[in-house]
Amino acid sequence: MSSTDSSHSSAKVQSNAAVGIARAPANAVEISGGLIDAVGRESQAESITVRIRWFGLCVGYLYVNLVQRETGRPELNAMLTLGAIYALLDTLASLKGRVLLSEYRIGISLMEALFIGLLCHFDDGVSSPFRFYYFLSLLVCAIRHSPTLTFATFGLHSISYIVLGLYAAPRQEADIVAVILTLVFLGWAAWAIIALTGLLKSAAQRLTVLNTELQSNQQLLERRIANRTIELQESQAMLVQQEKQAAFGLLAAGIAHEVGNPLASISSIVQMLSRKNSDEYVKERLNLVDGQLTRIQKTLRELTSFSRPANQDQSTVDVHAAINDALNIAKYYKRWKGKTASTAFAAELPHIRTVYDQLVQVMLNLILNALDAMSEGATMTISTELLPADADCPERIGVRVRDEGHGISTEAQQQIFQPYFTTKTHGTGLGLFVCRHLTRQALGGEIELISSSQQGTEFLVTLPVRRP
Repeated sequence: MSSTDSSHSSAKVQSNAAVGIARAPANAVEISGGLIDAVGRESQAESITVRIRWFGLCVGYLYVNLVQRETGRPELNAMLTLGAIYALLDTLASLKGRVLLSEYRIGISLMEALFIGLLCHFDDGVSSPFRFYYFLSLLVCAIRHSPTLTFATFGLHSISYIVLGLYAAPRQEADIVAVILTLVFLGWAAWAIIALTGLLKSAAQRLTVLNTELQSNQQLLERRIANRTIELQESQAMLVQQEKQAAFGLLAAGIAHEVGNPLASISSIVQMLSRKNSDEYVKERLNLVDGQLTRIQKTLRELTSFSRPANQDQSTVDVHAAINDALNIAKYYKRWKGKTASTAFAAELPHIRTVYDQLVQVMLNLILNALDAMSEGATMTISTELLPADADCPERIGVRVRDEGHGISTEAQQQIFQPYFTTKTHGTGLGLFVCRHLTRQALGGEIELISSSQQGTEFLVTLPVRRP
């Protein structure tokens, strides 16, 4: 990455890294909306630079001890041993995920320039093979640090080599040529290495950003799948409920047909006998029988009316009438025995535009749940009120259903509106789920659990006031 093709984001990285000449950079650098852990990147680079250091040291030991020389071997071995100690410390720091002397990076470059210069001095001067250590040092610096620090390291190495050339006083023209060519190649190598490592770092940063975006998209996809799964479960639950209600409707219609015709015949015979019989006692008893037959027919009509396919059309509805119809249907429930229901209806409650059949079903489900929760002798209270409009909600009608049952546990309160969740041994887990679905979708209102304790439970159904 050269200074000429740096984007705004990469320049931001370089400026932060350049500060590392004096102190360590921040742990994280922001790039294209993502976060790249600079320390983590350097730790990964350490595994490469440590190997380069050890490679150079091993080659140096072989060169010093296998090539015949008259002087300088002890000094060179001592210098290489110092380098090995530093490389060992660098390796241990790398294994711990840290960068050795990360706060003094320019100091390390100065130390390496001095170290390589001394190796060349104790060997063959400017023609020593140890001058290639300058290239390895630049490579390590470019991998680990910023381009600015790498150029600074090149400057220190050039000064070190020039001082070596001046101190060694080249003995022949070839030495002068070696110094000049080495400096030229060192400068060219510095530029090439910086450009190459900059390109690799830029690619790594881009991959990090893309990986972050990929993980974000994956999480978004997982959330969408979870939401679609919940919607599918709710749709399946509604379908099951509708199938059950349709089956119940067919059963109720069949019972009404099979029982209704004989009842009509019996009622006609009883009325005919009552008209022809002049005995007051017998007539009174026949009228009593006819009254009970009429009651049975009314019950069949109520069950058939409730179980028929729901009418989805909105109409002008009296909320109190819908509650009374739900209570009339619930009185045939086997768990009604020994329990009472009281109503506290608000006076002059306005009629609203809503779906009547759905409102009756919501009220019936809440009433049946209250009956299941209560013991004999308990009372269920249904009250209505007109809730005034405020900044968040328009004018509404509130219907409160309170029972004196055993209450709902704190853990269960978070799940009561989920499909198939039930605390009853005989429940299907669809009652409150259907209530919420119908209240929101068909009635345009809301249902919520107000309170629940061992003294009882209270639900509130709010319906928007859409006046006819």
